[in-house]
Amino acid sequence: MSTSVLARAGRGASSVLALRTGVRSIIDTSYSAHFMDFKASAIPSSMNKLVVDKLSPNFREAVSVHAVAVPTPGDAELLVRNRYVGINASDINYSAGRYDPSLRPPFDIGFEGIGEVVGLGLSASSRYTVGDKVAYFSNGAFAEYTVVPAKASVPVPSVKPEFLTLLVSGATAYIALNRLGDLAKGETVLVTAAAGGTGQFAVQFAKQAGCHVIGTCSSNEKAGFLKSIGCDRAINYTEEDLGKTLKKEYPRGVDVVYESVGGSVLELAVNCLAQKGRLIVIGFISGYQSNSGIPVFNGGTLPVKLLQKSASVRGFFLPHFASDYKDALTKMMQMLAKGKLVCEVDCGDLLQEGRFVGLESVFRAVDHMYAGKNLGKVVVEMAPPTANQSKL
Repeated sequence: MSTSVLARAGRGASSVLALRTGVRSIIDTSYSAHFMDFKASAIPSSMNKLVVDKLSPNFREAVSVHAVAVPTPGDAELLVRNRYVGINASDINYSAGRYDPSLRPPFDIGFEGIGEVVGLGLSASSRYTVGDKVAYFSNGAFAEYTVVPAKASVPVPSVKPEFLTLLVSGATAYIALNRLGDLAKGETVLVTAAAGGTGQFAVQFAKQAGCHVIGTCSSNEKAGFLKSIGCDRAINYTEEDLGKTLKKEYPRGVDVVYESVGGSVLELAVNCLAQKGRLIVIGFISGYQSNSGIPVFNGGTLPVKLLQKSASVRGFFLPHFASDYKDALTKMMQMLAKGKLVCEVDCGDLLQEGRFVGLESVFRAVDHMYAGKNLGKVVVEMAPPTANQSKL
């Protein structure tokens, strides 16, 4: 935090005491619980955010833009000016109220963002300062400014959307494969929706483990991308019969399936498991837009199929693996810094309507992902806010 900012924050205080910690100095202004960036009135008095007004899996029906006051961070919180926010398939599960049945509208939405710290609480100032760049995995990201717990924030060297891809999509693939995949060198791994936000990482992590990787996708462009990141066999299911191809080319079956589509694809995945095969369910996007949120699955013979192969089906939900999160993020950041990890981002640059820019582009970005048109992680760039009168 700059001297000028602290001086303004402490204006009128009877004393300013610098306390030394193992990290950095904390300034005790006696009367104040937070610091804000007063430079050139950088913080406006109001902002826009997305709010769930009605429970529905139809994102456009459930969510609307609200103009509200810019929030003030609490003692252990940061106020982040968002520069990019990430789109996830589970955004519509959240807007439908499926994750927390007790939650009633109106409530904020959006799971991840990256931007600059423009305000912070006193306790948070032991680790952060105004101007720091951070990424975060916390609710309420679909907003121009978001208050985030300091403990849920990750320092990043710059505000690039590539870092954003790691928070949910990358972490899901890394932890799921490490904890539930039991990958061994030489095994065969099938990744469904492999060119999507999390699929791209599953392909790379499986390949790094010495596995033969098969990836499903919906276009030749995506197939080319998959090959570029190490996928051994990219199957464009719009031109090839997935079931027949797997049966013909992999008669022994596949050892691990990283599955996110559900329905008939899940059935096919179960059928193609090898002896002692492991199927990891990380989602079932094909059913999210339905009223139930669950695609039809004919699983009556599932127990028999698993028994005959000594196979298993394992579910993965990222919040249940919170203890693995920090280590996973650290490892992925190191890989990215060394050029050993590709983080493909889809900001809509090639679309006729143009790049996803501004809060209202979130609606278009969600549509883009559910149309299956995305290549990589879908990310929205927030339009630089127009500064007006400072809030404080």
